Amino acid sequence: MKKILFPTDFSDASKNAFIYALKLADAIDAEIITLHVYELDSPAYLDVSIYLREIYEYEQLSDFENYKDEVPILRSIAEANDLSHIKISNVLIQGYLVKEVVALSKKENTDFIVMGTRGVTHLREIFLGNVTTKIMSECNATVLAVPEKCKYQPIDKILFATKFNMDDIEPLKKVQVFASFFHSHIDCLNIKPPHTVYKDDFVVDFKNIFKEHDIAFHSELSNDIEGVILNFIEKNNINMIAIHERHRGFFEKLFEVSLSKKLTFHINIPILSVH
Repeated sequence: MKKILFPTDFSDASKNAFIYALKLADAIDAEIITLHVYELDSPAYLDVSIYLREIYEYEQLSDFENYKDEVPILRSIAEANDLSHIKISNVLIQGYLVKEVVALSKKENTDFIVMGTRGVTHLREIFLGNVTTKIMSECNATVLAVPEKCKYQPIDKILFATKFNMDDIEPLKKVQVFASFFHSHIDCLNIKPPHTVYKDDFVVDFKNIFKEHDIAFHSELSNDIEGVILNFIEKNNINMIAIHERHRGFFEKLFEVSLSKKLTFHINIPILSVH
């Protein structure tokens, strides 16, 4: 049975993303493992060691009580969407979120990680990275990041950003398998700077390899990579964007912030990060 790992902090963004986890689990016949990771704050007065145990026990108890109250809410979300048949197990761990997500994903051999992302409000937060993009980078599983304001809609159209080189063949195959679960159409979009000649453009090979599948191939000339993608999403009613994690460097723009990271904060459709 396939497995979906769902890290959650029980925020509204996380609960919103849970619907995508449920829909995906239903489509691929998977179980969901919810993971809540809590960190114990270090007291400023470490020399007063007599109180440390009481402090940690209090924080653990508080977090457990919160966890105990929130888990039934996830069950109610499943019931409200007629998906109560999905097998759901729950894990509570003390530690650091990214480390624990990576470890549990590896231990359980999860197929997908689905999580909500709240976005950012300042450039400094982008430069330092955030939990979602770190998990995208460090986990081998395919990660589905759901922006906070994204409301679930059927996944009819998926956009795959590509350079049309051979390194993108296997990631596109993964996206195609994902699309098949939802009977989705895929648009492959390649954006080239004007007046540039590419010798590694294998669009003909792509068309031959995927000729039996519902995939269209597009090329645009522009220096505004992000703008072209956002316009394509709006004009073609795209429901999800897929990006090959290995090629983030190709999409780097200002301050070396990759397109996959920038889109995570700027669009309201889910992002599928494929290794």
